[in-house]
Amino acid sequence: MNLVAELPAGLTGLEQLQQMLASGRLAPIGETLGFKLVAVEEGRVVFEGVPGMHAYNPIGTVHGGYAATLLDSACGCAAHSRLAANQGYTTLELKVAYHRAMTVNTGPVYAEGRVLTIGRRAAFAEATLKDAAGKLYASATSTLLVFEREASGG
Repeated sequence: MNLVAELPAGLTGLEQLQQMLASGRLAPIGETLGFKLVAVEEGRVVFEGVPGMHAYNPIGTVHGGYAATLLDSACGCAAHSRLAANQGYTTLELKVAYHRAMTVNTGPVYAEGRVLTIGRRAAFAEATLKDAAGKLYASATSTLLVFEREASGG
């Protein structure tokens, strides 16, 4: 499933994300791991997830890949929100720092991504993963490749 390809042609990245948010549809990774886009503006997005047993590792905490996925999504979509209709992106590098472990008792977490800079070929973004009280669980920085693509969707 390619949600972007299903949108009308010619939308900017911000317009694409706004339409996806308004539709309430989840990307397959969001369905699998239980997280969704909850806020979008130019250069900033927020994802909400509820870590649960579905994301546990063998040592009894939420797998670090769960946090990394939310942070990668937040960095990537923050960059996406700054793209023109004929641009795409892909993550080149993601550096994650884990500050504390999550469990099923953590409750909802919020991955907020922000664009630091964006140019014709590269974007740099950062994200934090916090609980409802603002406690920091993980943070990330990302380098993303920006490229030209056909403006007719996907």
